Amino acid sequence: MPQFAPVSEQLALIRRGVEKIVPESELAQRLEQSRKTGTPLRVKYGIDPTGIDVHLGHTVPLRKIRQFQELGHQAVIIIGNYTALVGDPSGRDQTRARLTQAQVEENAKDYLTQVGKVVDLSRAEVVRNGDWFSAMSFLDVLELCSKVTVAQLLTREDFAKRYKAEQPIFLHECLYSVMQAWDSVKIRADIELGGTEQLYSFMLARDLQRDQGLAQQIGMMSPILVGLDGVRRMGKSLGNYIGINEPPYEMMKKFMQIPDAVMRMYFELLTNLPLDEVNTLLAGHPKEAKVVLAKAVIGEYHTAGAAAEAAAKWQREIGEKGLPEDIPAVAIARSELADGKIQAARLIVLAGLCGTTSDARRSIAQGGAYLGENKERIEKHDALIAVEPGLLLWVGKKRVVRLEVTG
Repeated sequence: MPQFAPVSEQLALIRRGVEKIVPESELAQRLEQSRKTGTPLRVKYGIDPTGIDVHLGHTVPLRKIRQFQELGHQAVIIIGNYTALVGDPSGRDQTRARLTQAQVEENAKDYLTQVGKVVDLSRAEVVRNGDWFSAMSFLDVLELCSKVTVAQLLTREDFAKRYKAEQPIFLHECLYSVMQAWDSVKIRADIELGGTEQLYSFMLARDLQRDQGLAQQIGMMSPILVGLDGVRRMGKSLGNYIGINEPPYEMMKKFMQIPDAVMRMYFELLTNLPLDEVNTLLAGHPKEAKVVLAKAVIGEYHTAGAAAEAAAKWQREIGEKGLPEDIPAVAIARSELADGKIQAARLIVLAGLCGTTSDARRSIAQGGAYLGENKERIEKHDALIAVEPGLLLWVGKKRVVRLEVTG
């Protein structure tokens, strides 16, 4: 019989970074029953393979399911190859473009590889909801739909907004929540993990489980992780994300850009650092806290050594405003020079740092063009620059080349 930690210890870990538990009163009871009987709780998380690269926002519920695994409970990962054909309408004010079965299958190929960086797949059940939906007859679908009223569906915030705005709500979209809820019935979920926008589906699953004579699941909802702008949800389409497959140094640079105000959320949702330690870090210098945060997260998806190396490189190149590694060399033809000199704007274009002379002039006028290791500012677009081998030419803080002379 599995040995489970005391309920109080389990709750302390489970509740960290959770915004809402519905109904919370049942959680302790379910954990106590699990401990007494030695029966792991079945913890569900569904993923629709819609062609996304996993970023840190996706890892929030995935880290929670790993915590349940560490407590001895059973993770059940549902690959929503049939719900993906419908498209999750949660939080959307318009119909999402539907995917084909071929697209869904292609997208699903590397999903588990990415998820496996967070969840221990060797101890998880992995199922596809197409296994049961593909076997349903039309009469089965009618029977399932008879359990849900249109009035219930219109209580969803996204549908209510679209209905009020006289925007179309298609019938297939209404099936999404019903399908998601039926997944909970089929796998006998005790707990379902997701975001706050999933509340309706979580509660519908409880109704369907009760109708089937099953124990009702508990919905556990995590807050939405904000992106690098500190305002909008993390997302690739918004360009404010950190991907778990990105190189360590790229992750490091992004972490150092996040606003100070979101660091507590990141520490709480993305690391296992004790909150007392987090409070101490946040009371100190923000830059030092961000370095600790970045190293903790990067170390999870790469290695501690790679995280330390990324932090050291950032400190050299950006933190201390040192020279970047591997500065590209650019050859300038001697025929372009007059007495070894050339106008600044022309040089910047030849070096490939700006596409046109107008862009080069604009960069110079805005004070964004420099020479040498000490970054001496170029004051005028027609200033004559003496080009010597090894001279550094900068546009902006990071774009730099080392000049050579040929011919």
